[in-house]
Amino acid sequence: MLLLSVLYSALYPFGDNFAFLVLSALGLAVIFGMMGVINLAHGEFIMCGAYVTITLNKSGLPLPLAMLAGATAAAMAGCAVERLVVRHLYGRLDDSVVATWAISLIVQQSMLLLAGPSLEGLSTPFGSFTLGEYSFATYRALLPLIAIAVLLVLYWLFFHTNYGVCARATIQNARMASCLGLETDRIYTQTFALGAGLAGLAGALYAPTMTAVPTMGSAFIVQAFVSVVVGGANVLIGTIPAAMALGAIQTGLNAWYGQLAGQIGLLITAMLVIRLLPNGVGQLFTRNR
Repeated sequence: MLLLSVLYSALYPFGDNFAFLVLSALGLAVIFGMMGVINLAHGEFIMCGAYVTITLNKSGLPLPLAMLAGATAAAMAGCAVERLVVRHLYGRLDDSVVATWAISLIVQQSMLLLAGPSLEGLSTPFGSFTLGEYSFATYRALLPLIAIAVLLVLYWLFFHTNYGVCARATIQNARMASCLGLETDRIYTQTFALGAGLAGLAGALYAPTMTAVPTMGSAFIVQAFVSVVVGGANVLIGTIPAAMALGAIQTGLNAWYGQLAGQIGLLITAMLVIRLLPNGVGQLFTRNR
C-alpha cells in the first residue's frame, strides 16, 4: 500500500496537468487545425462556460446538466461570433487575430461591468480519498479520464459521422467540396461552434475548482496555445502526445522548482518544437502512418 500511495502521489499531479492541457487546448486546436483561425477569444469562451455552469447550478440545476448548458452556451456564442465577425476574415490571418483579440477585450470588460470582479465558485464534488498518508481530490482524479473520453468522442465525431466526413473534405479542399454540393459556410459555422463549445466545456469542468473572474481565461490560454503549437494542427493525432510530454515537463519542474519554472519550461519546449518540428509532434505520427 505504501508503494502504491507513493506511486500515485507522483502520477496524480501528472494526470491533473495532462487533463488541464488537453481540455484547455481542444477547442483552440479544432478551430486552428480545421479552419486556420487563431482564436484569441478562446479564453472568453472558457469563461462563458464557467459562468453559465456556476449560475445555473446555484439556481438549482444539477451540476452535470449545468456543465452541459455551459458548453452549449459557449457553442452558441461561438456560432454568433463566426457568423458576425470571423466569417468575413477567412484567409486574412492577421485580421482574424486582431478581431478575436478585440472580442476578448470587449467580453472581459462587459463581464466586469455586468457580474462584478468575481463570482462565488462551486464546491468541488465527490470529496476526497486517501492512499496511505496521502489525500487526493476525487474530482481532479477523474478529470484525466474525462479528457480522454472527450478525445474519443471527437474521434467518433470526425470519423464515424456525416459531419466528420464533410468537415474533413472541406479542410482538404473547400472549393472542391463546395463544387460537390457541400455547404462549406455551414460547416465552418458548425466547426467554430464545436471549438467554442469545447472551450466552454473546459470552463464548465474547471468551474468547481477555481474562482470565476472575467479574466479567468488567461489561466488557460498559455497552456492551450503551447499545447497546440507542440501538438500541431491535427487535434486527434498531436494532442495526446503533446499533453503527455508537456504534462511530464510541467509536473517535474513544478515539483523541483515551483510553478513559475513549470510555465517557463512549457514556453521553452514550445520554442524548441517550433525550431525542430514546425508542424508539431503530430507530424511524427503522420509520417509513420
